[in-house]
Amino acid sequence: MNPNLPPNAAETKHVVEGEMTLAVRIIGILIASMVVLAIALGIWRGFSTAEVGKAALVDGLMLSEVVFAAALILLGSIVEGFGYGLSLGTRWPYTRNIVVLMLRGDPEAAHRVLATAVGLCALALAILAPGYTTFMGLGLIVITALFGMGTLYVLAGRAPAFVHGTHGLLAYLVFLNFLLGLNYPGVELLPYLKVTAALHSILFAIFMGGMVTGQRGFGTAIEPFLHPKRTSQWIFVIHGIAALIVIGTLGWYSAIYPVAFGFALLQAAVGFFLFHAVNLKPKTPGVMVVFHQMMALLITTAAVLQWQWHW
Repeated sequence: MNPNLPPNAAETKHVVEGEMTLAVRIIGILIASMVVLAIALGIWRGFSTAEVGKAALVDGLMLSEVVFAAALILLGSIVEGFGYGLSLGTRWPYTRNIVVLMLRGDPEAAHRVLATAVGLCALALAILAPGYTTFMGLGLIVITALFGMGTLYVLAGRAPAFVHGTHGLLAYLVFLNFLLGLNYPGVELLPYLKVTAALHSILFAIFMGGMVTGQRGFGTAIEPFLHPKRTSQWIFVIHGIAALIVIGTLGWYSAIYPVAFGFALLQAAVGFFLFHAVNLKPKTPGVMVVFHQMMALLITTAAVLQWQWHW
């Protein structure tokens, strides 16, 4: 921090206002509705399950946490797609008026508030039902939050792209952990990942997607190319290869993962359009980022849910 700068100036010098458009507001409302739905589903699950008392509460919270985690990932895609990654600068985790900013529609402020809700829900689950899944989930959330701080420095050009890729991977591991806890009680995340080959390629592609975003930096195009010359282009090529591995893997196991395979084929087309969107509007590539992330969530969810048939 430069001591010659006035108070807080070192923290706010990287602030870049995002693009508040009708699309941002509509998607924001949809995700806010998703959060409300998560709460409603949790309450419904708690009252409708065969469990009673604390067990029913845990069951409801687990369902809410799964939807919260998915909403948080989608909210992160709005932050990226509409140029809000540095709307609060590198100040983390909060600003004094973060709730006001959230209510005004700032996706980055909303992202941090929802991340807090995800953490508090995980803490409640760890207290109410101590065990592998709840402790793993809480630990992953803490590490994800720390890497989330790191992504701000990646966008500001002060940290490597690896940090951004790891943050995205960890966010999906949080989602996977609670999705497993909800659908397959007693199945532990790391042993499950070890024996589930389909998710190896999916998670690698997710990591490389985060690397692409991190390496190109804030508001920088990858630029069309025939032969990669810059690091960002080489990383994009590796991400493309990872996507092809996902398609090949899910195609090989298509009898087990037919829905996930279909989503993966569609995701390839979405990725093509996203590449052009990033080059046309590097700072605000727009709704294609959100759609790309939504497809990744659908592929991951379908792979987990269809695993039950095979299992």
